[in-house]
Amino acid sequence: MGYSTRTFLIATALTALSSSAFAQAAMPWEMKTGVGYAYDKEGKTFSYKMGTNNAAVLLKGAKKVKKGTLFFIGQNGQLYMRSGPYLEGDGTFMFGAN
Repeated sequence: MGYSTRTFLIATALTALSSSAFAQAAMPWEMKTGVGYAYDKEGKTFSYKMGTNNAAVLLKGAKKVKKGTLFFIGQNGQLYMRSGPYLEGDGTFMFGAN
């Protein structure tokens, strides 16, 4: 069930990346306990209210996302993640507008 956790994080990233506020300034994500976020096979995002009855199944095979991971959608519409530098020394985004 690692897919469920992965989709949760991917959908959260998509929500943040698709907002116009994100393009202007970095903003923290508001992720909530008890909500699952999904990025489906067609590229659509969903959120689901989660219960605790299957928590063990959900966590089995799930992987933690490393701190310092950047999620983004490429020009081809594909979701990507990068575990590497994405900020300049002064804290500005390396890949921002010129």
